Amino acid sequence: MSSPEIAVQLNEKALRLLQEDASKIEKLIEVQMENLTTRQCPLYEEVLDTQMYGFSREVDFAVRAGLINEKAGKEIVSRLERNLATLYEALDRKG
Repeated sequence: MSSPEIAVQLNEKALRLLQEDASKIEKLIEVQMENLTTRQCPLYEEVLDTQMYGFSREVDFAVRAGLINEKAGKEIVSRLERNLATLYEALDRKG
């Protein structure tokens, strides 16, 4: 296998793993959206914020290691941030 082929495989694997982790966070957001009553529990919000922070560090590592390009990483993080912002807006309206 040539070096470019290995690089492509690593890029695809890194993106797949990041998408899997992003999906887990999106599931947490979906559950929270379905149960808007948990605003009184700041622990859930803290868990989401911690997950987002950890995920952004994963993406940063993947970019710095050259496993994914910066644009792809920013797109994944931005999508999650928009979903999280939508959740917080819905919680604020409810509260």
